[in-house]
Amino acid sequence: MENTRQTVSSGSPLEPQIGFSRAVRTGNHIAVAGTAPIADDGSTAAPGNVYAQTVRCLDIAERALREAGASLEDVVRTRIMLTDVTRWKESARAHGERFASVRPVTTFVEVSRFIDPAWLVEVEIDAVVRAG
Repeated sequence: MENTRQTVSSGSPLEPQIGFSRAVRTGNHIAVAGTAPIADDGSTAAPGNVYAQTVRCLDIAERALREAGASLEDVVRTRIMLTDVTRWKESARAHGERFASVRPVTTFVEVSRFIDPAWLVEVEIDAVVRAG
């Protein structure tokens, strides 16, 4: 496959302000940027709820993957960043609901904070689209 570059936007007002894309595809590789639990109206989805915020992050990231020509089955790595790693099982439940049969490599890591203090989790995804 030709190594063309495709960018995907989620419509977040932060994308042009910061200068990033929700996802970038080059050839058969797709990287999805750190995805926060931003609701459609720009507010924080599910304040205080790690599980629901993780679901929202995965929804946004999955939409970006599909727009770039991939699916969850193409995911090879996920990174789950939490402001309180002791709540990892809540996030892991949402991750497992999406990836139990795919089983990408994954890392859970604690960070001190995100841009918005109401965000409890962000998710990054890497995928490789299979030929054919």
